[in-house]
Amino acid sequence: MRAIQITNLNGPDEALELVDIPEPEASHMLTPGSGVLVDVHSAGVSFPEVLQSRGEYQFKPDLPFVPGSEVGGIRRDTGERVAAFSFLGAFAEVAVAPEYMVFPIPDEWDYAQGAALVLNYHTAYFALKLRGRLTEGETVLVHGAAGGVGTASIQVAKGLGARVIGVVSSDEKEKLARDAGADEVIRADGFRDAAKELGGADLVLDPVGGDRFTDSLRALNEEGRLVVVGFTGGSIPEVKVNRLLLRNTEVIGAGWGAYVMPKPEVTRQIGAEIERLIQAGFIRPPVGASFPLQDAGEALKLIDGRGALGKVVLDVRES
Repeated sequence: MRAIQITNLNGPDEALELVDIPEPEASHMLTPGSGVLVDVHSAGVSFPEVLQSRGEYQFKPDLPFVPGSEVGGIRRDTGERVAAFSFLGAFAEVAVAPEYMVFPIPDEWDYAQGAALVLNYHTAYFALKLRGRLTEGETVLVHGAAGGVGTASIQVAKGLGARVIGVVSSDEKEKLARDAGADEVIRADGFRDAAKELGGADLVLDPVGGDRFTDSLRALNEEGRLVVVGFTGGSIPEVKVNRLLLRNTEVIGAGWGAYVMPKPEVTRQIGAEIERLIQAGFIRPPVGASFPLQDAGEALKLIDGRGALGKVVLDVRES
């Protein structure tokens, strides 16, 4: 089968190579339990693959390895159209995923939308509800609101009854955030004052990190929560904990993958809630740029340069 391997750690320009390798077997998984083979039509591309191409991600497989974790395709044993999370090996024509990480794709969705489902939307629900304790009527501020996690977080938060303020850096990104359902959209420059003028935030969801962090704390209302999802901005901020005392606020980590990997029951719970939000019309993944499999490096560079709008995908085979 055709696949992309990371063969060195020199970054998106040099690390990725198109190869022909044997198909995986259902037993080739990183987690215990039964495996499901999926014929991949679309593969999702995310920031962890950028980090893996430089050896900077916390999970460091031996070289060479097939990156990618998100697929939309056909379940080989049943012929069902599915979205699946494979943890590794998605940049290939065939991937294997744990049974509990395989979900049906709605009939009206294409494979690219299926590839956008599990990582982004399960992360969003986990961060907002299970970790952030979001309740109906609260205000959520979402950084990176035009990216994959950002648009997913907007849609999940709206489905949970929240008011959403999206933070973006351009007019083009503002349009996407509004299309995803954001009630208000503000610019990254000066977002703290703009957020305060809109009444502040009860919960801030931050997949960006970097120099926005302190102002995110300042944008919180009393008893507000700042949920840390990642650091696409590059730098990892530090907390001056005296700031948490001033308004009785919290900083909460939301590491979805490490938490759910040994807990299939949590994934099934989240999956059921996501399905409910899909049926209610809140969730429809916006897909942005798509690249052929052999151009996976270009997809990673787009994400690395923070130019992604919606979910970036690889077209692995014709749908």
